[in-house]
Amino acid sequence: MERSDREPLVRKTSSSYHTFPESAARRLDSEYLRSLHNKRLYLAVFAAVLGNFSFGFALVYPSPVIPALEAHPSPALRLDQHTAPWFGSVFTLGAAAGGLSTMLLNDCLGRKLSIMFSALPLALGYAMLAGAQGLWMLLLGRVLTGYAGGVTSASIPVYISEISHPGVRGMLGACPQIMAVLGSLVLYALGKYLWLVLDWRWLAVAGELPVLAMVLLLCFMPNSPRFLLSQGKEDEALGSLCWLRGEGTDYTREYEEIKDSMRKQSRRVSCAELKDPFLYKPILIAGGMRFLQQLSGVTCILVYLQPIFKKTSVILEPEYDAALVGLVRLSSVAIAAVSMDKAGRKILLFVSAGVMLVSNLTMGLYIHFVPAPHNGTVANTTLGSSANLPAEPTNYITLIPLLATMFFIMGYAMGWGPITWLLMSEILPLKARGVASGLCVVVSWLTAFTLTQFFLPAVNAFGLEVPFLFFAVISAGNILFTGCCVPETKGRSLEQIEAFFRTGRRSFLR
Repeated sequence: MERSDREPLVRKTSSSYHTFPESAARRLDSEYLRSLHNKRLYLAVFAAVLGNFSFGFALVYPSPVIPALEAHPSPALRLDQHTAPWFGSVFTLGAAAGGLSTMLLNDCLGRKLSIMFSALPLALGYAMLAGAQGLWMLLLGRVLTGYAGGVTSASIPVYISEISHPGVRGMLGACPQIMAVLGSLVLYALGKYLWLVLDWRWLAVAGELPVLAMVLLLCFMPNSPRFLLSQGKEDEALGSLCWLRGEGTDYTREYEEIKDSMRKQSRRVSCAELKDPFLYKPILIAGGMRFLQQLSGVTCILVYLQPIFKKTSVILEPEYDAALVGLVRLSSVAIAAVSMDKAGRKILLFVSAGVMLVSNLTMGLYIHFVPAPHNGTVANTTLGSSANLPAEPTNYITLIPLLATMFFIMGYAMGWGPITWLLMSEILPLKARGVASGLCVVVSWLTAFTLTQFFLPAVNAFGLEVPFLFFAVISAGNILFTGCCVPETKGRSLEQIEAFFRTGRRSFLR
C-alpha cells in the first residue's frame, strides 16, 4: 500500500528520466508547458538582457570613434597606427578578465547579482570615456566596459537558461544576441547623427542610460531557482519558480525535478572530478565553440567595420553601410530566435557556418583579384587611417564587399552568434556551470583580443584578403566541429541534457 501511494510522485518527479512511457511523459510535459504564464519570465529576461544591449553598444564603440580620434586636434587624444589597434582590442582583454572573475561571482553572488554588479565598472568606464583627457583614460574606459561585458557574457545566458522552461528556452536564449545587436545598431545610428549637434563624447554618455534601467528592473526580479537550491534556500527557490511560472500552474512538479537533480550533485567540483566525461566533455564542447566563434573573425569585423568599408570603397558611405549591416544582423538573430525551438540547434549551426564560409571566401577573393582604388595611397596607409581617402567614381562592383559582409553577419547571427551562448548555458553541468561559463568567456575574449590586436598589423603586412581567407578556413572547421561534437538540445530540459552527458545514452535527447 505504501508503495502504491508513492508511485504517482515518483512518476511525476522523474519524467525527465523516462521512468514512465515516453508518450505519457511528452503529453504531461506539453500540457504543463501550455499552462504556463510567461509574462513575468519575459520581463525578467528583458531586465537581464539590457546588460547585453550595453555590451553590444560598448563593443563597437571604436567603429565610429576611431576616425574622429584620428583627426582630433589634441595630441593627447589623437590616435595613430600604433594606438588605434589598442583602442579597438583592449576591450576584449577587459572582457577576458571579466569572464575570469565571473568564475567566482556566479557561484558566490549568484547570476542576478553578478549581472547587477557589472553595472558598476560599466558606468565608470563610460564616465572615463566621456571625460577622457588623455589616451590612458580612453584605454581604461575601454578596459572597464570590456570587464563589464565579460561579466554579463558569462552570467546572463546562464541566468536565462536557468529561469526558462524548455518550451521557450531557445527563443529566450537568443535574446542576449538580439539585444547586443540592437545595442550595436543604436551605436552606429548615434555615431552618424549625434555628431551633427553634439561632440563624440556624448556617445559614452548615452551608454549610461540602459545601465541604469537594467539595475532598476533587476531589483524586482527573482534569483535563479537552481542557484537558490544550490545555496540550500529551498523556500526561496520554490517562490522564485512560482513567480516565474504563475501560481495556477503545476510548477511544483518542475521544482521537484530540479531538486532531484540537485541532490545528485555535490556543491563544489574537485580536480579529480574533472576527469569525469560528465564534466569535461560539455566544458570542452562549450569552450571549443567559443574559441571557434571568435576565430571566425566576427569581433574584428564588427570593431573595424567602418574602416574595412573605407578600405574596400563600397558605394555607400561607411556609416550607412555599418547601419545596414546592423539591421541585417538584428533581423537574422530574430529569425534564429523564432526558429531555434522548431528547426533545432544543429541545423542552424550548419547553415550558419556554411554562409560564413562562402561570405569570407568571397570577400578574400574579391580583395585579392579586384584592383584596389587609390593604389598608391592604400599601399602606404593603415586600415584605421584610411578615413580621408579621396572619393572615387561610382563602381557597382564595390557592392560585393558590402553584400559579402552582410551575408557573413547574417550567417553568424543565425547560428554561431546566439547558439554558442545558448548551448554554453544548456550543456554545462549545474555543479560547474558558474566556473565553466566564466572559463568559456575567458577563452572567447582572449581569442578575440589576440585577433583584434593583430588584425590591423596583419592587414598592413599581408593585405586585407589574408585575414578573410583565414576566417573562411575556420568556418569550414566550424562545420566539422558541429557534426562531430555538438549535441542537439532542442526541447530538452537541463536535467535531461545532464543525464545525457552523465550516462552517454542518446535516448535522453531523442
